[in-house]
Amino acid sequence: MLVAAVLRPEQGEDRELEVVRVAAEKLPDPVRLQVGETESAMERLFRDLRQVIQCRRRNRRAVRCVTREDVKRRNLAMLIGLALIWGASFMFIKVAVREISPATLILGRLGLAAVTLALVVPFVVGTRAALGQMRAHAHWLVIVALVNTAIPFWLLSWGETRIDSGLASIIQASVPIFNALIAFGFFHEARVTGMRRVGVGIGFVGVALLVGAQPQGKVLGALAVVGMAFCYALGGLLIGRHLKPVAPIVVAFTSTAIAAAVALPAGVTQAPAHAPGWKVTASVVALGIPGTAIAYLLFFALISGAGAAYASLVTYLIPPIALIYGAVFLGESITGVALGGLALVLVGVGLGTGALSPSRLLRRSVPSRA
Repeated sequence: MLVAAVLRPEQGEDRELEVVRVAAEKLPDPVRLQVGETESAMERLFRDLRQVIQCRRRNRRAVRCVTREDVKRRNLAMLIGLALIWGASFMFIKVAVREISPATLILGRLGLAAVTLALVVPFVVGTRAALGQMRAHAHWLVIVALVNTAIPFWLLSWGETRIDSGLASIIQASVPIFNALIAFGFFHEARVTGMRRVGVGIGFVGVALLVGAQPQGKVLGALAVVGMAFCYALGGLLIGRHLKPVAPIVVAFTSTAIAAAVALPAGVTQAPAHAPGWKVTASVVALGIPGTAIAYLLFFALISGAGAAYASLVTYLIPPIALIYGAVFLGESITGVALGGLALVLVGVGLGTGALSPSRLLRRSVPSRA
C-alpha cells in the first residue's frame, strides 16, 4: 500500500511529503483509541496552531514551511469543519422534528447517508473487499447498526422534541464518561483507573445537574438523550472489540443502511400527509449528506492523517458550537445551569480520557532548576 509520509530528519533533508510503500498490516489501527494518547493530541493541536501562525509570519523560509504546515492546517481545518458540521446537527434535528416524526427523520437522514456512502465505498476499500468484510462480520455489524445508529438516532430525535438543541449537545458530550462506566463492568481491556475514575464521577454530576434542572415535562427528553449517549458508548466499545478487522467506512455504510431499513416501516407510516416545508426538507438533506456521510468521511480521514486521539478532540468542540447555533438561529437561551453542566461534563471527559492530568499540570507549574 502506498501512503504519504513526512520523513524524520535522519531520513530526509527538508521533511517533505514523500510516497512510501508500507504493508497494510503495519498501518496503525484507525478505530481503536489508545488510552493516554489524547493527552499528546491536545498538546499537538495547540502546537499546530502556534506553528501555523509562526509560519505565516516567516517570509524568509516560506518555501520550507509550505509542505509541513499545509498538512497541519489541513488537519486543523478538518477538525474544525467536523465540529461545525456535527454541532449544527442538533439544530437541524430541532427544526426537522417540528413537522415530521423522529422515525421519518431518521429514515430520510440515514437513507441519504447510506446512498452517499455506497457511492464512496468502492473507491475506498473496493466492492469485493467490502462484501467480504460484511459477510465475515454480519452478526456484529447488525448489532452495532442497532446499538450505535438506529436506537441512539431515534432517542436523540425524540429527545429534541422536548428539550433545546444546545442542551442535547451538552448531554451528548458525556459519551466518553459512559464509555468508562461500561468498560469498568464489561470491557476489562478498556478500564480506567485513578484520576480517570474521578473524572467519570465529575461528569456524572454534570449530567445529573442538567437532567435534574429540567421542568417535569422535559425530564423524559433529557433522559432520552442520556440513553443516546449510553448507546454510543456501548457501540464504540463493541466496534473496538468485535469489528476491528472491518474498515471504518464499511462499518459506517452498513450501520446507516441497516438502521435505515429498520426505520423504514415506522418512517413511512408516520410520514406527514402533506409535503413538509423547505426548511424541514433542507434540514433532512443537511443531516443525511454533510451531517452523516461527509462527517464520517472527514472523521476517518482525520484519524488516518492525525491520529484517533487528535480526532477525538471534536468532543470538546461540539457542545459550545451547538449552543451558539441554538442561540443565534433558534432563539434558545444559554442558562447558567447549562454552562455549569457543560463545564462539569467537559472536565469529567478530560480527566476520564486522560486529556487533563493534574500531576502533569503540577509538574509544569513547578519551574525546573538549571
